[in-house]
Amino acid sequence: MRDVWITDWTPSIRWPHYTRANAGEVLPTPASPLGQTFSWENGMCQGWRDGYVRVGSFSLDEFSTVRPEATGFFGGYFYINLSNVRMQGVRSPFVTVEQLDLAFFGDHPEIPPYTAHPLDDRPDLVPKIEAHFGWITSAITFPEADDEKAASIAFRAGRPDLTTRTDAELVARARSTQAPLAKLFETHTVTSSSSGVAPGILFAVGEAIGDPTVPMKLVAGIGDVDSAEPSYRLWELSRQVRVSAELTAAFDAGIAGLLDRLRASSNSDGQSFLEAWASFIFEFGSRGPNEWEMSADSWETDPRVALSALDRIRFQHDHEAPSIRNAAKAAERSGLIAEVRAKAATVGPELAGSLEAALVATNQLALRERTKTNLVRYVNEGRVVFRELARRHSAAGNLHDPRHFMMLLDNELDAFVTDAAAFTDVLAERYAEWLELWDLEPPFFIVDGVVPPISSWPRKRDVSAKRAVAGDVLQGVPGCPGVVRGRARIVADPASAGELEPGDILIAPLTDPSWTPLFMAAGGVVVNVGGQISHAIIVSRELGLPCVVSVEGATKRIPDGAQIEVDGSTGRVTVLSVPG
Repeated sequence: MRDVWITDWTPSIRWPHYTRANAGEVLPTPASPLGQTFSWENGMCQGWRDGYVRVGSFSLDEFSTVRPEATGFFGGYFYINLSNVRMQGVRSPFVTVEQLDLAFFGDHPEIPPYTAHPLDDRPDLVPKIEAHFGWITSAITFPEADDEKAASIAFRAGRPDLTTRTDAELVARARSTQAPLAKLFETHTVTSSSSGVAPGILFAVGEAIGDPTVPMKLVAGIGDVDSAEPSYRLWELSRQVRVSAELTAAFDAGIAGLLDRLRASSNSDGQSFLEAWASFIFEFGSRGPNEWEMSADSWETDPRVALSALDRIRFQHDHEAPSIRNAAKAAERSGLIAEVRAKAATVGPELAGSLEAALVATNQLALRERTKTNLVRYVNEGRVVFRELARRHSAAGNLHDPRHFMMLLDNELDAFVTDAAAFTDVLAERYAEWLELWDLEPPFFIVDGVVPPISSWPRKRDVSAKRAVAGDVLQGVPGCPGVVRGRARIVADPASAGELEPGDILIAPLTDPSWTPLFMAAGGVVVNVGGQISHAIIVSRELGLPCVVSVEGATKRIPDGAQIEVDGSTGRVTVLSVPG
């Protein structure tokens, strides 16, 4: 195994700390060479840099033009530049490094301490930061994100019949997503970097009034969260299945071949479901596990994941509807706001003013989900183009396997179209080496720019964790308030959740928004990684599901089938009993 992967970056000397926290939710697996170079390096990473500059945290000259240091890729794995993120706390008079660390990265024991650099202090940027902070604490809407949502939907609707296009036309179609990806990620960085403000201020408010549970309670049930919308639609589909004998029988027969069986049936329930399903896929087919990675399947390219979630949701009773859960959280939030306002007023007008600013700033959490959803639509449009190119060149014998197509680099696409056969063996070799990276456990932190040689990384199967026993308490970061007891179900893959039953506690390695439909089939959620503003945590708060994140090694430490208690307000997961 080589010690440096073909697409790896050189660590920054100026910004030397990187982390997999939050990055592990965005790209849990090694990035494919084409996915990394095409959509990230020549699209989203450029926008990430521009977004940082736009909000005032940096000046443009602090970044490289190529591979800007906001992120990094090492051993094929995606990292967020921790040093960059911390500058928002160092240079802003409104939030601290400690607050940002908790919000973005959770309470990880190995997080490197902040060490000041002579160039960190930038008083010239403060006026722009203050202006942006004023926007965060006053903006109720974000028309730019709304316009970009409309544009992304229109781009999807304008997709041509890809099978009739030439190779060159397909590459041009894919390349037409790169500029939007850069611009959309600039917008996403505005909302993403802003989304830590409300939890940070609310943390201070909670400390001042003696209630540390205030932050997560006041960011629950905020409403209008785009990444929660697919869950609501899947719930509606599950109700169709639940009341139909034919659909119930079709699902009971298994997910494999389900849609084909329904298409072969003339039953009206089946046809009605297929129409609703087609509409669902058109609107939300861009979602999926690992949806930022172009080589990964989306719900459109492989509907089994969404169908598997639907198969679990159909067993929930009507009173578990997400709309009911959301209404309960919204009502709880409304009541708590009045209570906290009264307590803050007794402390003083400054704290009361901070509370009001934070309440407005919670809108950034929903806006962040909108800007991410817009991005994912464009990523999927590139994905389906590359799937068509891979299909036809595999059929022509130019690829040993269609999956090898994603081993190309962005700057090799045109040469591939000209002479695909010249790449056949090269891509096969790269694919074999890329698969080796999947077996490795990447360092959670890269400190001081020192990347251990890839050959020294442990294999995932060799990474062990002490199994929990009855009475053990695992501490994580509060995700969504509430206490629930139930049976632990370890789910490593959202497409394989067949034993998850109503009331079970979903124990997952990570949960990006594509996992969240499974939340509706569970009584609570525990996740290995994540911070207080993780995408899936925002959704869990909308669905009113007790949730704890950043429970290190939860999927290995908690025995499948154990009875556990999850306290989403304190972040404590208590093992009550284990299977005998």
